[in-house]
Amino acid sequence: MTQTHEEQQIDDLGPYGCEVLIVGCGNLLRGDDGVGPILIRHLWERGIPDDARIVDGGTAGMDVAFQMRGAQRVVIIDASATGAAPGTIYRVPGAELADLPPLQGLHTHSFRWDHALAFARWALGEDCPDDVTVFLIEAGGVEPGAELTEPVREAMEKVITLIEKEFLAELRPTDDPGGLEVEFTEDGYLRMGARLAGSRFPSGALVAMARDGELWVLPLRGPQSGGLLLKQRNPAGDRAVLVREALGDRVPVGVRAAFWDEGQGVLRIPLDERT
Repeated sequence: MTQTHEEQQIDDLGPYGCEVLIVGCGNLLRGDDGVGPILIRHLWERGIPDDARIVDGGTAGMDVAFQMRGAQRVVIIDASATGAAPGTIYRVPGAELADLPPLQGLHTHSFRWDHALAFARWALGEDCPDDVTVFLIEAGGVEPGAELTEPVREAMEKVITLIEKEFLAELRPTDDPGGLEVEFTEDGYLRMGARLAGSRFPSGALVAMARDGELWVLPLRGPQSGGLLLKQRNPAGDRAVLVREALGDRVPVGVRAAFWDEGQGVLRIPLDERT
């Protein structure tokens, strides 16, 4: 059967093929209406697993539909205006996603979660994911140029926790059950394996400090927080960070045992004994 020009264009885009696609819809310039894109930025700062993708639906517009192609699961976040208390969280039941508005009159300046799904179903047909979860956060103030109100900010953090627990946690690498090891190099770098870096330092940003005969390495939410950056050193995903200054130029070259201190939320590396 001969393809139409539109069908051929869709095929040319190809699937992205991720496990989870997370889309934040809304207008960043209108206070609480921007909670979806702002949530996406917070997820990026925390670090996204390799098999997940995030999309700012506020700027991607109709391209969101093509981002959905090949995704096993889709999560959409948007603001709502039902008259409920600001910060109220709704999880839209799957059955309600079957009844979506028509596409007539759709334009990028009013691209909402329901438009995204309706357009995706029209554009992708059978390739549109059927495992879709929608979180709506009731907006309060939507004045131009305003920041998120406190109730909406608190609700956003709750939704982030839900997304991490239900959709992202299973995609993150876990610590090596055989124990943690790191390596100090002669030029002052601390090297760690991909599993350790991915599970404990997903944002790639950290702080390193010498304390009581140990090097403490604390994860940060993202590069905006400052600190040191983990750099990928090989295709396997192993990472390295320059820690020479934190050790006063006294680098204990070689492999060392390390352990994760759950109470402090820090990787601790004893400096006085070799493994």
